[in-house]
Amino acid sequence: MSLTLPATLPTRGDAQPGTVYLVGAGPGDPELLTLRALRIISEADVLVYDPLVSQAILDLVNPAAERIYAGKQRGNHAVPQEDLNLMLVRLAKTNRRIVRLKGGDPYTFGRGGEEVETLKENGVPFEVVPGITAATGVAAYAGIPLTHRNYAQACVFVTGHLKDGSMNLDWPGLARRRQTVIIYMGLSGLAYLCEQLIHHGLPPDWPAAIVQHGTQPSQRTVTGTLATLPTLAQAAGLKAPTLIIVGEVVRLHDKLAWFDEAQG
Repeated sequence: MSLTLPATLPTRGDAQPGTVYLVGAGPGDPELLTLRALRIISEADVLVYDPLVSQAILDLVNPAAERIYAGKQRGNHAVPQEDLNLMLVRLAKTNRRIVRLKGGDPYTFGRGGEEVETLKENGVPFEVVPGITAATGVAAYAGIPLTHRNYAQACVFVTGHLKDGSMNLDWPGLARRRQTVIIYMGLSGLAYLCEQLIHHGLPPDWPAAIVQHGTQPSQRTVTGTLATLPTLAQAAGLKAPTLIIVGEVVRLHDKLAWFDEAQG
């Protein structure tokens, strides 16, 4: 796929040497990149990226850029977060254009805040380029509105993988009706997640879905209930990255799943 910037695109200026750009790559489909993100990655001198960035988006990066794989996955952090923060500082001092490319949005479970804190403390110029986060992008491609007048007037984003590896969430707050709960990085704890939501008040037949590789050609959506979803996901052999959606809006998937139909 080849994407080019419009010649008349308004801009705040090109990427500047010595600056670190935290760029959101979105959930995977390269056509969901913002114009600003596309401009910055096409001008990068150094790219620091992780496994959540799709190959289709990596193909749009400046081919001359030095590439550094951060390798951040659950239980397999090739570059510990603290070391990565300092690496960005060191790279910026080489007076090159540094792009930290993150799946989704840098400030939505992307640890962008931690990286920016370190940059700020060390006097490194930076810019944050927002991206479409998985919750909005994946839900849209799965045919599951996050809010709907008949089902949910609120939505809550949580991560299923906390800093210490636990899943100690606000279960009473999550186990409420008339809302949608979106869980990032929750595949390994899916059974426990569903068990706790039932224990704290949601019925076993409450709708739930899990989406693998959302917005990409390999997208797979499995729907069920809190009682059945763990078994269904295991039977389907789903692998990370996934997004879990809990709430009555999941009932709309069969009716609104436009992307699954387009993929055949």
